Order: sequence, then C-alpha cells, then structure tokens
Amino acid sequence: MQTGSRNLITDVQGVKIGQAQSETFKTGVTVLSSDTPFTAGVHVMGGAPGTRETDLLSPDRLVQQVDALVLSGGSAFGLDAASGVADALRAAGRGFAVGDVQVPIVPGAILFDLLAGGESWSENPYRDLGVQAFAALGDNFEQGSFGAGTGATTANFKGGIGSASAVLPNGCTVGAIAAVNALGSTVIGDGPHFWAAPFEIGDEFGGRGAAHSFPDVHLPALKQAPSQNTTIAIVATDARLTQAQCTRMAVAAHDGMARAIVPSHTPMDGDLVFAVATGYHGEAAPVHLGHGAAVCLTRAIARGIYHARPAPGDMLPCWCDRWG
Repeated sequence: MQTGSRNLITDVQGVKIGQAQSETFKTGVTVLSSDTPFTAGVHVMGGAPGTRETDLLSPDRLVQQVDALVLSGGSAFGLDAASGVADALRAAGRGFAVGDVQVPIVPGAILFDLLAGGESWSENPYRDLGVQAFAALGDNFEQGSFGAGTGATTANFKGGIGSASAVLPNGCTVGAIAAVNALGSTVIGDGPHFWAAPFEIGDEFGGRGAAHSFPDVHLPALKQAPSQNTTIAIVATDARLTQAQCTRMAVAAHDGMARAIVPSHTPMDGDLVFAVATGYHGEAAPVHLGHGAAVCLTRAIARGIYHARPAPGDMLPCWCDRWG
C-alpha cells in the first residue's frame, strides 16, 4: 500500500480541511468540506458521544448529502462551532434548498478538552473558531497540536490531530483524519512503540517498528481523569458510495481505532467515525474501502501523537519530548 502525494486526507479528490485554534484556551476546531455537497455516513461506538445532526446521516433520511463536517474541542460547548460553519456556508450560497432559502447541512462531533490547561472563557469561542476554520479550508494543514487536537490528551502523552492516506490497487484513494483524545494509550507501556506500528508506512510516525516485548495488556494504561475523553475521526474516499455504503465504511474504520488505541470504545469515550465519499473516481469494492479506511485511521491516530508539540500549561508530556 502506498500513500497519496501528501499523506493527508486531502489526497482524496474534493476534500479540503480547515483548522483554527486558541492557544489561550487550548482548544480548537477542524472542518472538512468540499466545493460541492458530498455523501456522508457515521457510526458511534463510544459510550459518551456529543454530536450534532448525525441523525440526518441515516440512509432513510430526506437529505442525502452534506456541506461540511466539524470536529471540535469544548465538550457540549464545542457543538456551536458547526453553527459558525453553517453561517459561513450560507453566506457562500451553500446549503439544502428549501424554497428560496439555503440551509447548510453541517453534522459535527466534539471531544472534552476543557481541563487541558488553557484559560477559562466567559463567552463561547467555538462559533468564531468554526468561522475561522472554514475560512482556512485548503489542501495542506498542520498535524499534532492544531485544530480539534489542540487540547487533546491520552493516558500518558499529549494527543493531537493526525492524518494519513493510501491509494488502493484500483486507483481509488482513501484517507483519514483523527482528533485523538483517548482514555487509553496509543503506545505500548510507556513507549516509544506505537500500537499502530505494524501498519506504519515508511517512518511516518518515527519508524520505531514493532515492540519486542509487551506489558500486561490486561492492565492497560488509562487516563487519570476518566471522563475527559473521546477520539473523533473522519475517513474519506473518492469512490462513489451511497449513504448506506458510507455508513458501512465508517463501521469498518472503527477497526483502525481499536488497533491504535488500547483500550478504545470505552463507556467514557465518545468514539465516533464519520465517512465521506466524494464520488470522483467511480466504483470500488466496499471490503477494500473499509479495510483501507481502517488502516489509514490507525496510522492517522499515531501521527497525531507523534506530531504533538509542547505548550505552556500542558498536563502531559509529548511523545516527542521523551522519544523524538
């Protein structure tokens, strides 16, 4: 398997990513959008999700395409980021037509980073962060401590936003982006080896290879604050899929989360995966798309931890501080 030219989710034709963050509040927003509406699905496996408009992504709903997806910090307050994105889309003339009114369709999901070491705020900043992230949409973006990964943490290291891509044998491209804020750990023991190591391409997250020994996996590392979690992700392809097929790709992609984070999908995590199909390439076997999306998500999660960088007030060290 080889990566796309950027090794980012934006290798999928039509996909653009925008990010905005506040260093003061140590939180941020990541937006995925495209020049035209796209098909999307979702699957939630964590026990504590926070979402907006995900019911619209069921295959039996009236609206079959969306205008943007939003990943945000801020717990329930962060859902307001999608309102900022919707306002920006409406100003651009985008949205589902209802008479002469355009209603942008913007599902979103949040993670908990309110105790990540940033200052408290008196006025919800997430709408403005959503507007800023939408304005920053493009093909290239930063990984690590940016966007929705700004205040993310894991059991033993600082979390972050990570992305990866792959080109399938039939020419279709798949990609993933993840904001990693897990109850569990992405490394074996205290590191440096990532659980995702068998799926690494080149040295995209350090090239350390697989571990030679394993601690007691029946007693995994867990975050000391067990209610401050959730890994939220998006997988995408340029294949043409229905909403139901997107949903199945999201289901398959959760395998990638389980390979990269131990444990994952706990009652205290709101683990969620959106799936996107832009339709530029044509048909592809669902089994190949699902597996490709899972592998990309595994790699994206490790890259989010690998690229995280220290900032004032951090509650945990970065992987790079100890092993970089």
